[in-house]
Amino acid sequence: MNLPTLEELLKSGVHFGHQTSKRYPKAQAYIHSSRSGIHIIDLQKTVEGLKKALEFVEKTVKNGGLILFVGSKKQARKIVQEAAEICSMPYITGRWLGGTFTNFENISKLTKKLEKMEKEEQEGAWEVYTKKEQVAFKKELTKLQENVGGIKKMKSLPKAIFVVDIKKEKTAVSEANRMRIPVIAMVDSNVNPEKTQYPIPANDDAVKSIEMITSLVAQAAKINRV
Repeated sequence: MNLPTLEELLKSGVHFGHQTSKRYPKAQAYIHSSRSGIHIIDLQKTVEGLKKALEFVEKTVKNGGLILFVGSKKQARKIVQEAAEICSMPYITGRWLGGTFTNFENISKLTKKLEKMEKEEQEGAWEVYTKKEQVAFKKELTKLQENVGGIKKMKSLPKAIFVVDIKKEKTAVSEANRMRIPVIAMVDSNVNPEKTQYPIPANDDAVKSIEMITSLVAQAAKINRV
């Protein structure tokens, strides 16, 4: 697939890093310069990172692997969910439940419970209960949908995860590293890129930047979905 031009990356604000005072030392390799106290990300490095990441996504999906999309920061939630749904991949846009990877058996029990409750609601099985009981069921169902709704069809650990902000999603990244699940991620100037296997140097705060990078990952996954 075609990679974005430097001009397209500039228009999406991919090059804006954080304040120079917030630089993570190991991110220096991806910084081009600074302007008015803000680091400017080297977009040549962004293109290089994208190329490697998208090639890995294509290979993973062609082999039947799932990629879990993760992004819980406010400006990323809708983008991440829509991108994951476009390529039929699982996603987490709410709070990461501790043990999602390291205790996957328990998470699987929650997703099975969610599917059971959704089926019961759809079939009208709750109608025999009191209104108070139905309200309680609905409340529990809503909570399950928020927590594991995006991964209810993920029956095994994914082959990789795509993360918008590794600082915000540090628990997800930590669990992925522990379970040897490759991490594809947008890495801004304030994070340690060495926690990821496929770093994409990019602004992880601006909506347009998140949209561009996330959509590229989704496109690579969709084109190669088996």
